[in-house]
Amino acid sequence: MHVIAGRMRLVRILAAARPLLLVSLAVALLIESVIPAATAAALAFLVGELDQASGVGTADLFAVALVPLGAFAGVLVLGHLAEAVVAPLEQLAAARIDGRHRTEVTRLAATSDTIAALEDPEVQVLVRQALADRSHGYDCTPSDGALGQLRWAAGLVGAVAACAVVASFSWWLVPLILLPAAANRVIRTRDNLRLVGFWREATAGELHADVWRQAAVSPAEGKDVRVFGFVGWMVDRMQEHVRAANGGLWRYIDRMLSMSWRQALFVAVGLVPAYVVVAMSAAEGRTTPAVATAVLTAGWSLFLVLGPSSDMYEIVSAVRVLEATDELRAALAAPPATPRGLRAPPESGPAPLVRFEQVGFGYPATGRAVLRGLDLDIRPGELLAIVGLNGAGKSTLIKLLAGLYRPVSGRITVDGVDLALVDPVLWRTKISIVFQDFVRYQLTARDNVALGQAGLPAEQSLIDEAATSAGLGEVLERLPDGWDTPLSRSRSGGVDLSGGQWQQVVLARALYAVRRGARLLVLDEPTAHLDVRTEFEVFDRLGANRGETSVVLISHRLSTVRQADRIVLLDGGRITESGTHDRLMALGGAYAEMFAIQAERFRRGYDDRMEEGTSQWDAI
Repeated sequence: MHVIAGRMRLVRILAAARPLLLVSLAVALLIESVIPAATAAALAFLVGELDQASGVGTADLFAVALVPLGAFAGVLVLGHLAEAVVAPLEQLAAARIDGRHRTEVTRLAATSDTIAALEDPEVQVLVRQALADRSHGYDCTPSDGALGQLRWAAGLVGAVAACAVVASFSWWLVPLILLPAAANRVIRTRDNLRLVGFWREATAGELHADVWRQAAVSPAEGKDVRVFGFVGWMVDRMQEHVRAANGGLWRYIDRMLSMSWRQALFVAVGLVPAYVVVAMSAAEGRTTPAVATAVLTAGWSLFLVLGPSSDMYEIVSAVRVLEATDELRAALAAPPATPRGLRAPPESGPAPLVRFEQVGFGYPATGRAVLRGLDLDIRPGELLAIVGLNGAGKSTLIKLLAGLYRPVSGRITVDGVDLALVDPVLWRTKISIVFQDFVRYQLTARDNVALGQAGLPAEQSLIDEAATSAGLGEVLERLPDGWDTPLSRSRSGGVDLSGGQWQQVVLARALYAVRRGARLLVLDEPTAHLDVRTEFEVFDRLGANRGETSVVLISHRLSTVRQADRIVLLDGGRITESGTHDRLMALGGAYAEMFAIQAERFRRGYDDRMEEGTSQWDAI
């Protein structure tokens, strides 16, 4: 982004602060910037009046000095008032500007069609740069740059006012003082601008440090930190990342501090000769004490107005934040291959026919194909079970079905329409998924279930029905405030649930989405934390009440999937066996072998519930 274009963009985003606040802030900054020159003029007025009144009586002196003294006091009071209101006005404007910007970045990251780009380390760096967190010390936000431009413009007005006061003595004093002051500003600005490069370099390292910062305050990681006693190792690791990320920045700041003597040198070069000339002129009677006072005060104020400032650093850094936002938008944009037809399954009626046609897929980071020419039909109203060993690609298949990733080869069709041509937002209103790594939101029980269709008003009767189908009733009876109980001990009046209880909550969330219109229910290990009896009851209710909804079930318990209309075995990225339980057992292939192993372990009393952190295929 060109510097001028970037600065114009910063001007435009000032609109987020709203007109009344923006005008008030601009007026306050202008007043604050001209106060030094006004102070010089008022002080000169006071000195001049007192000089002319020398030798008069006390009463007459007071009468003569009343007006200039009042003017001088008025300027000082006005300056203090402007200074007092600038900070809160800037904070309010910054909150509005940065609030809008962060909302845009958050919506951008959360509404991208797929999640593939978000797993890219370079995209994560862009997210960090676009969010511009001030807590890291060197990050600047869009409001810093936008308001910095206001301060910069006000500073120019203040400099012009100070130059006008100095010119009242002699015009040639203006360049004598102005040039060293401007040179000091340019050098300090150049030093600050170099910090922007270090800011960009530090972002990737700070992302690594953030992992340990979050772990230090997280109750979940806190269990491991305390049990295994690696807090010292964790802090050392975090500090290593911080030092590696910011080493160059810190060295450069040290260099800037060691060169701070240059500021004093520029002040001396600019002010000492000017002060000597003015003092000699006043001593020889060629100028009045009032003019001398004004020039001496205005000269110093010119250095104050043009003195060391971070405005330009904030401006350039903010432009970089906007550039990072643009780069992030481009990285998350949907490929422009084909115009999207907003086609999706009907609002009501049977589930669609979904087909995987020679689908191939692999995660870029691994370089390994997970699915290889996979063909699979998900038929309307069918209960389809997908089984396979770890790494077979079952969860990947589900993510492709949800449109979270796009196939590398082949295609997925919905009622004959390529899923790539279906609006993902419309499609996801017709599909409900329980992921194996489901999220435990620190919300009330009701809100956790209602998230199944958060875009619609919560309907309690449907929430109750979903809870009953998921077997959540007994859990709700034990909650102190029922549906209004927060499901987190860190919340006031909240409780923590077991893994099995959480799984019932998440299952209720998915079933609620079905009751609000979803026609394809996908369950990835939905009852892995439940005992066999509870699981049987849940699936018995699910099978009896699924209506016209298609159900795709992934489970490590083959005793559960035997109820399915059809079972497919995923192996090596392809479907290798397909049929009913009885047919697959008669086939005597890999499915029959795995079922026999599980049946034997079950006869021996093995409890195959998945505890926290266990593998989904530990039962085999």
